[in-house]
Formats: sequence, structure tokens, C-alpha cells
Amino acid sequence: MRAWLSRLFASVDPGVDAARLRDARRIAELHGSSFHRGWGESEVEQLLSERNVLAHCLRRGKRMLGFIISRMAADEAEILSVAIDPAWRGRGLSRKLLATHLGHLAGHGIRNVFLEVEENNAPAVTLYRHAGFQTVGRREQYYRAANGQLLNALIMQRGLS
Repeated sequence: MRAWLSRLFASVDPGVDAARLRDARRIAELHGSSFHRGWGESEVEQLLSERNVLAHCLRRGKRMLGFIISRMAADEAEILSVAIDPAWRGRGLSRKLLATHLGHLAGHGIRNVFLEVEENNAPAVTLYRHAGFQTVGRREQYYRAANGQLLNALIMQRGLS
């Protein structure tokens, strides 16, 4: 009964914390549900094992709703991937996840953050623009859609200093 009441009154707001190796399976699932070519669990495990990788998860209780992963080099970082569970999209959760992650990158001495995003992915482009990212380049026919169509990528950058 006590456990049931705990779950009932548990925090409704999702929180952000560091990703761990044991999160690799769920991160791979979320990545696969978000991108045409999803990462495998072993790929995620390898990333999470690298010293220059910073990863965070968005959780509601014990359930992971999203993740963000970046690779750091000197005073720069590249956001490799951000994904939110399809059932939880459109609720502004990615803003909290991104803001927390950027704060941790700044705490690691990162001064500039880069990312690539498919130019027609309006929700993602809007998220990044609202977070202060600027378009600094474009890669023609960079992504391949599930139907084989080639799609362009925007290269975006934001300073953290």
C-alpha cells in the first residue's frame, strides 16, 4: 500500500539526471523510435563509456522519457542526438532537457556547442533557435529518409560563454 501511495504522489514533473550504462537499452529504443537509422544498444554503451561524452536522461519516476548526448573536444561540443518518447512529445520537455544539458556542458568548460539537424524538422529547428542556436552552415543531401529521399542538414552553433 505504501509503495502504491508513493507512486501516486510521486513528482509529476520529469527530472534530468546523468545517463548511465544501464540506460543504454532504453536510449537505443528511444533513438530507434525517433530516427530512420537508430543506434544499437552496443553503440550507445560505447558512447556512454567514452570519457569525452556527456549524456543526460529525462525521467518521470523510473521511466526514461528522453535523452541527449554530446561529445566534447577541448572547449567545443557537438550534440550527437536528442530524442523524446513519441508519446511525450509536444509538451516542452526537450527544452528542459536541452537547457540542463547546456548548463552541464558550460560547467565542463565548453564555450561553443554545435549540432546538425534535418532542415525540415520544424520542431527541432524551433527548439534550437529558441535555445539561442544560430544556423552557421548547411549540408546538402546529408540525411537519407526512410523512403530513400536525400534531405539537407542545417549546422547550428551556440556560444556558452
